[in-house]
Amino acid sequence: MKNYTKYAPGYYPPPKCEMRWAKKDHIEKAPRWCSVDLRDGNQALIVPMNLDEKLSFFKILCDIGFKEIEVGFPAASETEYEFLRTLIEDDLIPDDITVQVLTQSRKHIIDKTFRSLVGAKRAVVHLYNSTSFAQRQQVFRASRDEIKEIAVTGAEMMNIYRDKYPDTDFTFQYSPESFTGTEPEFALEVCNAVIDVWKPSPEHPVIINLPATVEMSMPHVFANQIEYMSDNLRNRDSVILSVHPHNDRGTGVADSELAVLAGAQRIEGTLFGNGERTGNVDIVTLAMNLFTHGVDPKLDFSDMPEIQKVYETLTGMKVGPRQPYSGMLVFAAFSGSHQDAIAKGMKWRKESEPNRWTVPYLPLDPHDVGREYDGDVIRINSQSGKGGVAFILEHNYGFIIPKDMRAEIGYMMKDISDRHHEELKPGDIYDAFAKEYINDFDHIDITDASFGHGSSTKAEHSAVTVDMRVVIAGKVYNLTAEGNGRLDAVSNGLRQTDYHFDYKFITYSENAISTDSDSKAAAYVCIADTSGNKYWGVGTHADIILASVNALVSALNRMNKRIHFVK
Repeated sequence: MKNYTKYAPGYYPPPKCEMRWAKKDHIEKAPRWCSVDLRDGNQALIVPMNLDEKLSFFKILCDIGFKEIEVGFPAASETEYEFLRTLIEDDLIPDDITVQVLTQSRKHIIDKTFRSLVGAKRAVVHLYNSTSFAQRQQVFRASRDEIKEIAVTGAEMMNIYRDKYPDTDFTFQYSPESFTGTEPEFALEVCNAVIDVWKPSPEHPVIINLPATVEMSMPHVFANQIEYMSDNLRNRDSVILSVHPHNDRGTGVADSELAVLAGAQRIEGTLFGNGERTGNVDIVTLAMNLFTHGVDPKLDFSDMPEIQKVYETLTGMKVGPRQPYSGMLVFAAFSGSHQDAIAKGMKWRKESEPNRWTVPYLPLDPHDVGREYDGDVIRINSQSGKGGVAFILEHNYGFIIPKDMRAEIGYMMKDISDRHHEELKPGDIYDAFAKEYINDFDHIDITDASFGHGSSTKAEHSAVTVDMRVVIAGKVYNLTAEGNGRLDAVSNGLRQTDYHFDYKFITYSENAISTDSDSKAAAYVCIADTSGNKYWGVGTHADIILASVNALVSALNRMNKRIHFVK
């Protein structure tokens, strides 16, 4: 690409890097979460949410378990102001939830912000101003001291207004906006100046929030910046260190996780990463990453489809099909080898009942987020294999396909998908399987069969007798035969007809396909003609004996389609 020379790193590494965070391999407990969906997320929408939509969104955030929710910039518009007043006056804020509001360092804005909070039990008032080199140079054309003065003046005014409204328990928060483009020494200077004004204590801490307003560096650089700030902020035991990553470089999640390792205690983000430009950090991904490491995320995403549905309805945004943990395709396996491994992993899990989830290719049990194996995990197209098809037929319909039969069925489904250029749904797979293999009575049919045992007491194995009614190409045969098993007896009976039935049995298996009062059995028969060609048939019936007869008949009719011994 041309023009790359006009770009260069715009961040500032800290003067000292300990990188203690690099020695940690995972996050041991959930940070404090603050949803900024109703502020940062909402302002990024093409059509911002109306009052009713905001109220609905606030409720789902409460249901998920957020304890801190930034509800807006009440001094910015009447819609924002009305939303906050509705929450307060209609008593819609649960006792365990704190609302957060944003304000600039201007007296009239701070005044209206505090007035908007009258009647609230608790609130976080979030003060911000831009501190980056680019903003100082181009937007404000102001010196470092002038920028710091903006922050200090705002902090002082907030002290005054806190005293004017003693009925609300206020927590103060400060953000040096565009922190990632600010020299760390200067960011530290400004934050410490604000801390000096607010004089926090461990009982009444303040929040220092460090935004990656624009993501400018690799995640480890951001982690170093956070560690530097954490090490050097004044009154550290009275400061909750927060981060607010965006996703301009696509590493918002990594920024957040490394920031927590580096000392951050709180994360601001949104559901599914909604927000300005490429979005805020996705709290869903962050929380579920903790969950899959065995850490309680303190947020509930167990009904992900419903949360996604509400989110898409209220925001008009769509969750991408590959979005971690929530996308339509994140559990889908089309590859034959992947499907086979998943199917075997699920079988092993059923047999062994392990405490931990370790199924290959599935980092998360889909059931834990409200997804189903049916249509979510094993997906069948022209790239799929035998294991996936067998899994669908067993998991959805109860057919335990014999190992030697799976390849044949798998190739059949691949061919169907390839010819139609489409994915096969479970119903499509069953319909094709049933049409080809199950209870095929054309042109050969055994309409009745009753079995008994020979009377010899000296034989090692008692013979089986059968009385059966056979219809072949419309002609009826009433036959009696004997064999060393029921299928052998039926075969011997068929050989009494006018047709040449020259085949041998290869294998037989059976299984129950349901457990209720309408339970059926499935039988699987494989026969071979004189050339060694194999033919599978499947029979179903409430009686396993008759199911096996139906399976043999189905195999014979499939054999007839090739050899044509019955016209």
